[in-house]
Amino acid sequence: MNPWESAGNRLREQHATTTAPTSPAPVRAAKSVTPWVPQEEKSGAAFARRLGRGLLWFVVVLAAITGVRSWFFPAKTTAPAPQPTKTQAAYPDEEAQAVAARFARAYLAFDEHAPDERAQLLASVLPANADTTMGWDGHGSQAVLAVQPGTVTPGKDDQARVRVDVLIRPEAPTPAKGKKTTEEAARWVGLDVPVVETSDRVIVTGTPGLVGIPAHGPKAPDLSTAHVDTEMSAQTQAIVEKFFAAYAAGDTDTVTAPGASVPALPDGIAYKDLSSWSADDGSGNDRTGTAVVSWTLGGATVEQTYRVTITRVSSADAARWQVADVHGGSL
Repeated sequence: MNPWESAGNRLREQHATTTAPTSPAPVRAAKSVTPWVPQEEKSGAAFARRLGRGLLWFVVVLAAITGVRSWFFPAKTTAPAPQPTKTQAAYPDEEAQAVAARFARAYLAFDEHAPDERAQLLASVLPANADTTMGWDGHGSQAVLAVQPGTVTPGKDDQARVRVDVLIRPEAPTPAKGKKTTEEAARWVGLDVPVVETSDRVIVTGTPGLVGIPAHGPKAPDLSTAHVDTEMSAQTQAIVEKFFAAYAAGDTDTVTAPGASVPALPDGIAYKDLSSWSADDGSGNDRTGTAVVSWTLGGATVEQTYRVTITRVSSADAARWQVADVHGGSL
């Protein structure tokens, strides 16, 4: 064999081996692997998911029906007018007091010589066809000097109880022949009168009851007293004396300050003296004080208390104090 030929064949084989495409090595298919572990869904979670979807769709449908605008701008509703509350009318105290006073005067004033007069007066404040004797046996005589209606105590069914104080004077029985008549002393008695309001009127519903009256009032509280201006009291005492003398004489214009109006006392009252005069501490052109005055009336001397206001009146010539106001009592 020719060595050159052999070398050429080897060269061609070597070249074919080098240039021939090499087949890729077969790739072994990798086994598929999932990066998480699937879990089976529970029935409760599935129900919650479906319920949520159902609610969402319900809201969408509701929005389509009512309109989203009404959610943010609801229609204004008019509040219902408040119903008027029915209040119970107050009891007619004044009318009840007037009726009870009329009844008390007629009830406690009786005269065995004129029984019909009492019956007629009682009938005007009693129900129709009521017994106008009201328990009186038709004997004796008694006068009523004064009637003072007081507290009204309401009850049920438009009823009430009215307290009335009555000043009575029983008439003494006719004395035996040859003996002097003795006059009974006047005294206050209390009367509780039952009344009722019906048909826009107040009437007495039945017989009343006599009740006692306290012999004296409760203890008075400690009242404050004004401090006395001794110098002012002495300076103005003659002015106050002159005023009260004119007060009883019927001529107050000359002793009162300009613009003051103090009506004079009626006839039958005479000024006796000024028992005391004390001006309160103070300053200025208006001062107040307390005067204790003795009057003569009905053959007796009566001492009374007044509060007097005096004012300084100035003129071109001089200044003087005059009375501007007066009223009874110590207040």
